[in-house]
Amino acid sequence: MLSKNSNSKHITFFAILILLLIVLFFLDLVLGSVKIPVNEILNILTKSESSRQEWLTIVIDFRLPKAITAIIAGAALSVSGLQMQTIFRNPLAGPYVLGISSGASLGVAVLVLGFSSFFTANQLNFMGNWAVVVSACIGSGLILFLILTLSFRIKDIMTILILGILFGSAATAVVSILQYFSNESMLKAFIVWTMGSLGSVSHSQLNILLPSIILGLVISLASTKILNAMLLGESYAKSMGVNIKLSRILVFISTSILAGTITAFCGPIGFIGIAVPHLTRIIFKTTNHNFLIPGSILIGSIIMLLSDIISRLPGYNATLPINSVTALLGIPIVIFIIVRKHKLSSLM
Repeated sequence: MLSKNSNSKHITFFAILILLLIVLFFLDLVLGSVKIPVNEILNILTKSESSRQEWLTIVIDFRLPKAITAIIAGAALSVSGLQMQTIFRNPLAGPYVLGISSGASLGVAVLVLGFSSFFTANQLNFMGNWAVVVSACIGSGLILFLILTLSFRIKDIMTILILGILFGSAATAVVSILQYFSNESMLKAFIVWTMGSLGSVSHSQLNILLPSIILGLVISLASTKILNAMLLGESYAKSMGVNIKLSRILVFISTSILAGTITAFCGPIGFIGIAVPHLTRIIFKTTNHNFLIPGSILIGSIIMLLSDIISRLPGYNATLPINSVTALLGIPIVIFIIVRKHKLSSLM
């Protein structure tokens, strides 16, 4: 049982994180290559009106969807990473560990590179982002189907982990072959997709992205007891009456929805799923998923909003790839965790 003092600390942490999330969300709307007064931003958000039509268009059609996508992506990748680290009991596990994101990349590569002889880059742009999204979903869904099929026959969770890594490596190998034989324009289009982007999600796509991520998060929140039991291994969880096979399916489906959907709509975004769960454990000082899951949602959203602000280089017209920014923010955290664990193990 948690003490009252511990509960009050957690409530304080949640209040601070929510406040920080609101501040960064507003900053993400204010900052950009076009300077828009703060009072105009408030009018647009509250009244959907502005003294200049272009400001209204910039905020409603570009900055607002991008900020919402950043929150959704940060939450989804962080929770999927937390689930993978728990179920595999591996501190370096992340959303890509089952090869789902690699499957999404393969789906996009087959569309963009595999059919490069049938249409040009301009024709691909004419087809819109939906073709890329559908291809990515098919690719990640195929890997998920293989993983779930094998999970019915294989009991050892570490074997499933190795198989997931192998599936991901196989998908990456096929992508490399497609890159080798593709033409220059299509290769450039695929490379741009792999850099990740929050700004390519439209309002119509948000109508699919948001419910999908909410579904994945609801499954995660419903699995907190399972994840807490899994902390001490599957044998312990089984002794507590947990249905191991059903638990795996729930966690795998949730992770696939969260990581696969974000990869499909935003491209592969690295290090958030690995770094944020560790950061959440350090801040909340607990292994209880009743706190870790909502904490990861908030911290992941905050870091993605911060990454989006940094990527736009406020004051400049240039925009950095979101993958580069998340790597620069996430790698130091992962290095810190590894060094910290090494120091603790050497003292024991």
